[in-house]
Parts: sequence; C-alpha cells; structure tokens
Amino acid sequence: MRTIVRAFWGPRPEPVEAVADRWLSTLTALDALVPGDRWQLVRASETPTELVPDRESLLAALRTAGSEEDWSDVIGTGLRLTRTTRSGGEIEVSVLAGGAPEYLLQSVVIGITTPTGLADRETRLLSALVLAWDPDVGDVTDDDILDALEDRAGFAVGDPAIGRHAYLSARRAARWPDGLRAVRREVVADGVLVDVGAAPDEVVGAYRLLRDAGALEPLPTPMDRAVW
Repeated sequence: MRTIVRAFWGPRPEPVEAVADRWLSTLTALDALVPGDRWQLVRASETPTELVPDRESLLAALRTAGSEEDWSDVIGTGLRLTRTTRSGGEIEVSVLAGGAPEYLLQSVVIGITTPTGLADRETRLLSALVLAWDPDVGDVTDDDILDALEDRAGFAVGDPAIGRHAYLSARRAARWPDGLRAVRREVVADGVLVDVGAAPDEVVGAYRLLRDAGALEPLPTPMDRAVW
C-alpha cells in the first residue's frame, strides 16, 4: 500500500540554512512517526550514500546539490532521500525548495509503501509537513485517488488538489463551500487541515466543489506570490 503525503507552495527564496532547518524538521517527524533504517541520499547516476539526519549533513548535501545545478538559485535546490521502514516498507522524500521559479511550484513529496498502511498517522504526517514548510496546499493521497481525479474531475498535474486529507492555506480555506461537509477540521499554522473522505468517490466530489468555489485556483503564472 502506497501513501503519498505532499505539500506545495509558490516562489519563496530562502537561504540554504533555512531550507536545511525545514528538512531537519521533516526528517525528525518521520523518524518519530515512521521509523526505519539509515537515510540514503540519492543522486542521478550515482550510488546512494548514507546521510546522517542532522543540520550539518543536510547543509552539506544542499550546498553540493546547489553547486551541481546551474539554476538552483532560481528553481530551488532539490534533494531526494530514501530508506527502509522497520515494517519492511520504503520511504522516499523529494523536496524542491528555496527558489523563485516563474512556472514551477516548490514542493515536498513523501511516498511511503508499507504492508499495512498509515491510517493512524496520516494526519500527523501532513501536519508535520505544514509546520515544516508553510505550504499553500497539501494532501494525503494515493494512486487510486489521483487516477480518479484525472479521469473523472479534469485534474491535471501541477494544479492544486486534495486527497483523503487536505490542507488549505487561510485564504483558500475561506472559500470552503457551505455544501461541503468535512469529517474533521483542524486549524494548523495559518490554514485548515480537513478530513475529506477515504474513498476516491468522496474525494472527487469534494474536489469538484472546492474547485468550483475557487479554493483550488492555481497560482497565477508567472507565479508572483508565495501563498494564495
């Protein structure tokens, strides 16, 4: 069973030290919620290398990645880490952050494959991402939900979306339609985390209502604001 926890935001130039701190908060939360073996840093065309999840190691990895990417000061610095969970599953964490691209969202995407799923920890994982990265939107989703949104609701990659759990920034949450019921709503940071529903049908219905209400309006391109 593959669970995907994601968060997205617009241009936000940040020094590498700030990005390292956000990374450290994320890995600390994952260590507590989904413990596993040692983290491996994955680079294209190279053998993965062990990465100790501390600020010094993250700073070094980010600086190395930035020096290898000619446009990292514009698009942001990307890192990808993986590890095996104690239950025998896999975690992959990919982040692009610290930049101000005109047409590309900054993002953190965590893919977790486990034999039993993460139902009891999903909202805590999403809350941890929100607190670490201060995103515009975020969600907990899976491949079935994403397929349903594409096939039945006109969702396109790059558009704001929701999963069975969703986070909306304060201005997006203000457009929550009266006709949409949520199982639970919780204020996190400056926005709202909601439980939408577990079934793809429920998520598709909620997505359509939120989109029609303007709560899932894409950031304008070129992107000229950090949070809608």
